[in-house]
Amino acid sequence: MATQYIMQRDTSGWRLQVWVSFGLALAAAAMGILQLPGQELDRAFLAIGFFFCLFAVFAVSKTIRDNREGQVDTGSWVMTVWIAFAAAVALTSWGLFRMNIPYWQKGYMIVTWLFLVSSAFTLAKTLRDNHDADVMDRQGPSTVAGAVKGG
Repeated sequence: MATQYIMQRDTSGWRLQVWVSFGLALAAAAMGILQLPGQELDRAFLAIGFFFCLFAVFAVSKTIRDNREGQVDTGSWVMTVWIAFAAAVALTSWGLFRMNIPYWQKGYMIVTWLFLVSSAFTLAKTLRDNHDADVMDRQGPSTVAGAVKGG
């Protein structure tokens, strides 16, 4: 028997908050990278690290959600996604650690990086929840009623 879920749609206020948070995180990270003193190569490395982390977050989120009821992806794919996420976090951490900038600037970049990663996970979940709710709506009221009863 397949697991059934109760699907509740997110409020428009929640969706707005998620998008605003993600936009602010992206803007704060971009401004921090652009304003950092030092070599352009360091800033470019940090920008690539932030984007690597961002894309890895979306890949991890999708992989976890796709495999929640049983593994549908190959073990190699799941391992690749997790290794990419770990590499993104490790390399970005290393890049921030080795940058020759004051501690308060490192602190700002760490906070914006964590804000970006956190808001990306929240955005990925919100987008996927909305997609799942749309799929349930298209399947019809009997499926939705069955999911509510089965919850």
